[in-house]
Amino acid sequence: MSREKGDREKIRQLVTQCVAPIAQAKEVELVDVEFVREGGQWFLRVYIDKPGGVAIDDCQAVSEPLSAELDRLDPISYSYTLEVSSPGLERPLRKDADYVKFAGRKIRLTTFEAINGKKEWQGRLIGLVDGEAQVETGSGMLSIPLRKIARANLAVEF
Repeated sequence: MSREKGDREKIRQLVTQCVAPIAQAKEVELVDVEFVREGGQWFLRVYIDKPGGVAIDDCQAVSEPLSAELDRLDPISYSYTLEVSSPGLERPLRKDADYVKFAGRKIRLTTFEAINGKKEWQGRLIGLVDGEAQVETGSGMLSIPLRKIARANLAVEF
């Protein structure tokens, strides 16, 4: 792992620890935290959600105390922009509970290694059984161990 990637992961973990109690107090779900470099600038992105969706007031209610806590701790030596927002329609599936909560929904996922000759899959999420995502694909039922999933997202259905 490169030093920059290791630093980013440490920052992501620290920010997750800082924002989790804030999100809980504001009655929103912490979906994800990412610290990424885009176009030469650093972005600290915090994704939140709640039943019925996230409003700008929810984002502000998390952003302000998180910003104050990050200013107090000063864990990031880079200049960065803090963004707090909804995860969007194609929200990532990060936790075991996501694979239960979104059963019945269409998903797209990528695996670290090929399964049945493929690394990219799309289908209907059936659920989670013994640490494996159950996905109904066009070619049948697929059981994928969560540890082999590099990325999973809800897919927009029209």
